[in-house]
Amino acid sequence: MAEFSHASTNPQPLADVDDWESIHHGLDSEASPKATFRDYRTNVRAGVVEFYRLNHQYQTLDFVREKKRTFMGRSQRSMGIWEAMEYLNTLVDESDPDTDLSQIEHLMQTSEAIRADGHPRWFILTGLIHDLGKILCLEGEPQWAVVGDTFPVGCRFSERIVFPEFFENNPDFARPELQTLHGIYEEGCGLDAVHLSWGHDEYLYHVVKNHLPDEALAMIRYHSFYAWHTEGEYRYLMNDHDSKMLEHVKAFNPYDLYSKGASRPDVAALTPYYQELIAEFFPEKLAW
Repeated sequence: MAEFSHASTNPQPLADVDDWESIHHGLDSEASPKATFRDYRTNVRAGVVEFYRLNHQYQTLDFVREKKRTFMGRSQRSMGIWEAMEYLNTLVDESDPDTDLSQIEHLMQTSEAIRADGHPRWFILTGLIHDLGKILCLEGEPQWAVVGDTFPVGCRFSERIVFPEFFENNPDFARPELQTLHGIYEEGCGLDAVHLSWGHDEYLYHVVKNHLPDEALAMIRYHSFYAWHTEGEYRYLMNDHDSKMLEHVKAFNPYDLYSKGASRPDVAALTPYYQELIAEFFPEKLAW
């Protein structure tokens, strides 16, 4: 695949920012059974392995805190949701020989699958926007600080996180106070008090958190937190609210994971519906 025209000087092991999802899809064939999804030891691209080597080495507690200081003030730009979708679309290189699907088409694949199953409008909208935080790639951020499975920093790294062996190169691995079960946190503190590895999930959550129901916000914030919602790890950090939200995140996950091979949506025909849906929940402009 061709490189993005917006690539930064930071290490970019993936030719496409969505290539890391080959770890979730196991085999590359669209006909592969769902049993092969999340098979990250079989037919995984070398770029995905290198991606996680960098991700696990550099996602430290200090790094996450620094990125929150940089981006949570949301002073990068002002734009609407549809405008952000069009901006994200520039991540697709038209010369790429391996795919001609735009980012908007990928987003609509998820939302249309949710819509077809009769879910509420806020759920459909969540499917449409859940990956918009990937615009961080267009702000010069390295891929390993934008996509990938998320995990807590500031406490012990779980063996159920993908490629856990790479955490041995993370400086926090050598800090005993950060490698106890609870680390800097308390039992039942709630996930809102936990620093997850930095990426598009946490970023978008802070952009939209005043405009969507709690269920939608949990789907956005934790959809890449596979060690929690799929592997059952870090339950000791949860509070009662997290327990309620977990079921909603798990309900969203199949649409995020399995919709990539769905039929190509008709963007022109669907645009009026989605622009109306966006206007129902969001103001004309948001701070990013």
